[in-house]
Amino acid sequence: MIRKPWFRSSTFWIFFGLLMGVVLGGFLPADRHPFAYESFRFLSKAFISLIKSIIVPILVATVITGIAQTGDIKAVGRMGGKALLYFEVVTTLALAIGLFVANWIRPGAGLPLKATEHLALAVQKSGWEVALHAFPTNFFKHAAEADVLPVVVFSALIGIALTRVPDKGRPVLAFFEGLAQVMFKYTDMIMTLTPLGVFGAMAYNVSHMAAGQAVNGVFVQGWAAVGHLLGQYAKLVGSLYLALILLVVLVFIPVMLTFRIPVLGFFRAIKDPALTAYSTASSEAALPKLLEEMVRFGVPRRVASFVIPTGYSFNLDGSTLYLVLASLAIAQAAGISMTLGQQISMMVMFMLTSKGVAGVPRATLVIIAATCASFGLPGEAGVAMILAVDEIMDMARTTVNVTGNGLASAVVARWEGVFREGEGGTEEEDLEPSS
Repeated sequence: MIRKPWFRSSTFWIFFGLLMGVVLGGFLPADRHPFAYESFRFLSKAFISLIKSIIVPILVATVITGIAQTGDIKAVGRMGGKALLYFEVVTTLALAIGLFVANWIRPGAGLPLKATEHLALAVQKSGWEVALHAFPTNFFKHAAEADVLPVVVFSALIGIALTRVPDKGRPVLAFFEGLAQVMFKYTDMIMTLTPLGVFGAMAYNVSHMAAGQAVNGVFVQGWAAVGHLLGQYAKLVGSLYLALILLVVLVFIPVMLTFRIPVLGFFRAIKDPALTAYSTASSEAALPKLLEEMVRFGVPRRVASFVIPTGYSFNLDGSTLYLVLASLAIAQAAGISMTLGQQISMMVMFMLTSKGVAGVPRATLVIIAATCASFGLPGEAGVAMILAVDEIMDMARTTVNVTGNGLASAVVARWEGVFREGEGGTEEEDLEPSS
């Protein structure tokens, strides 16, 4: 595979935009350079507006196709059921770890989210009100208002209905599959502007902070305020990395021990695809190598070729953990207190909305913007806030996504009794019922 020169890498330009945002924002504080400040704000807001345009069509298309295609999963019988059970259990544990770390470290406290940007938020709803609101009344009204909770429920019900009419529903499913592919390309076009969006978001926040604000009761401005802001961003990034490490140590390793999967052997097998995922922040780039290495590790090819691609839709452990941590950080930055019931409701929402968008760059930003708005949080302003460091966090969560899907294939192979440790799994043997 021909590699792009480093200066043509999107990751390079994103980090360049991040650095330039810090430098120019620091040298052009909002109080002394209002035109520059408004220019930074325009770049940030324009990029976020384009992201918002993706939300409804891509969620509708991916949720419907993701659920409707479970008919294919049923066709593989027992193995598909075991894979789905494993996916949902581990995803739930990932969300719980994200919830714990977000409430323990409170990474959003101190991040810049201007009070004027969330004064008009809806009143926080009780768990019963959220549950009632989930029932769709007018799809087009919900879609126009970006009211994503009833949109997702409506889409899920349509997906279930399509599984009940497999023949006559095929043209409908084909339409939504086509819509999903078009939206993926539309998203690709928008995401080429990510370096500008990151630059605008970071410069906007740094310029605002450099103008001065109170920190622990003391008014600071200039580079001291910028240093405080960068420290707060480091806390957010560090909390995600800590949560992902906890996921590996508290969930992945015990799973390996439970299913008698060699821990060191697995990490050796996963090393190259994980490094590819980290350096490119792309699960798709790591997929061919991941399949190859897991087959070499001892997973039969037919197991790996089913479980791993399916896991790209249903088993995004790193991304789902990030979703809840980032959303609670937004709530903390906005000074909004969420009850445990509201947080759990949001976790359930993330389990639905995160399906099927693994191949979409910055898909988590789309999901966060949509879900935060449904829970009375400043989704647009919050995404602008975390956009500045999203690339750094994306690299880590993508690596965990790839690692988790490699582990899932080994677990299902062992569960089926066909894992061949150290022998490779290239034979196309039939899967016999495990004893």
